[in-house]
Amino acid sequence: MNLGVIIEEILRNVPDYREFKTVEELNESSRKLAEEYHEVAELKEIGKSRDGNPILSLKIGEGRLNAVLFAFPHPNEPIGSMMLDYLASVYAENEVLRKTLNFTLHIVKVSDPDGAMLNENWFKGPFTPLNYALNFYRPAGNQQVEWTFPIKYKNLNFNKPIPETRALMTLIDETKPDFIYSLHNAGFGGVYYYLSRDIPLLYPIYQYMAYKQELPLSLGEPEMPYAVKFADAVYSLPSTKDRYDYLEEHSDKDPAEIIKSGTSSVDYAKRVNPKIVELVCEVPYYYDPRIDDLSESDVIRKDAILSKLEFREDLYKFLYSRFKKIHNLLTRPSKFKESIEYFLEVGLESIKAERNWAESDPELERPATVAEKFDNELVSKFYSMLITGLFLRMINHQLEESPDKVLKDLAEEVKGKLLELNEIVETKMNYRVIPIKKLVTVQLAAGLYTMLHIKEVRLKD
Repeated sequence: MNLGVIIEEILRNVPDYREFKTVEELNESSRKLAEEYHEVAELKEIGKSRDGNPILSLKIGEGRLNAVLFAFPHPNEPIGSMMLDYLASVYAENEVLRKTLNFTLHIVKVSDPDGAMLNENWFKGPFTPLNYALNFYRPAGNQQVEWTFPIKYKNLNFNKPIPETRALMTLIDETKPDFIYSLHNAGFGGVYYYLSRDIPLLYPIYQYMAYKQELPLSLGEPEMPYAVKFADAVYSLPSTKDRYDYLEEHSDKDPAEIIKSGTSSVDYAKRVNPKIVELVCEVPYYYDPRIDDLSESDVIRKDAILSKLEFREDLYKFLYSRFKKIHNLLTRPSKFKESIEYFLEVGLESIKAERNWAESDPELERPATVAEKFDNELVSKFYSMLITGLFLRMINHQLEESPDKVLKDLAEEVKGKLLELNEIVETKMNYRVIPIKKLVTVQLAAGLYTMLHIKEVRLKD
């Protein structure tokens, strides 16, 4: 049977998921699969998290090529875990797919179990921006799985991978993968892709698969100013070296003092396989029709960006001043405090660098598209909700142990700020929640067709 036909059938049969699985549900699913398909599947522990939770890898198949696929590189991004849960069962039961694709899959459904557990309160819904923000957790940059691989570049010398990253390093060292799929997802907007090398043959497929699910491509502002565009909604996978060079040009501080973290999985994997291909497929929870509107808006792109930065800076200064006020009251061990301290410091420096870029880049003097205006004016407010919600969780975490009046009053003030942001999102956006099935389908299609391409190229070498 033609592999394209097999893939299309697999995509049609993606379950109609209505919620996300918890860490324990995902681990139990892996255990059952390894027992049922023990002839082709093997489950092993590749490490433990900072809190001592197991990190499991599910090996399926005996193909000539190796793929490492890991979800929860950021623990507030569960879509990829659902995709891997479905792919694992399909790959174990479909011998034709395994033999034709010729990949051995090494699937890590939960690369950050501690962080994922701190997000579980919104995994079952309701999937509103407010509920998401109230239960949002993301680790500090120097405690993230994806960004704590070792790197030495100019003045940056990071060699403190967290236990979760060390588990992936071991897996990469053992398998020397031909393909890595780091399963991130966005919060608001459209579908976009990062690829570690320029493969033009894949771009129409990526774009078509999004449109086939009636999902927009993200055609507004790129996630980072230094992103190199391959095609509409397809970018070169950014590296820490790219970020360093950008900050070196636009910041008055040593980039190593701002970054404070490591590099990504693909940079590490290149050491054991220079031909490695890594894919990231960012899919959103929410959609507004303006996100892919390329018609001209009534604002200049530079002005829209600077207005966004001014708003974000005001919010960060508001939070930073409150953080300094209560810092000594936050005595309970807290991952929330660790994150807030990092994000506020790095965020304020990043805003300065982005403002310098916006004020000096002549390409920004043109009128913004509707998509770019929407990104800067409104999507940025949604993301501002997340750090505000995380700040509130930090305070509430301390209040569980010590009901201090200063903390109680500040919690009310910060919650008020969060509700103000939510009011903007709810009244000025025309968003809808995207079905999980569509998001899983897009990520799965991108992964399968990328592996198919790699197989065709590598097995000819």
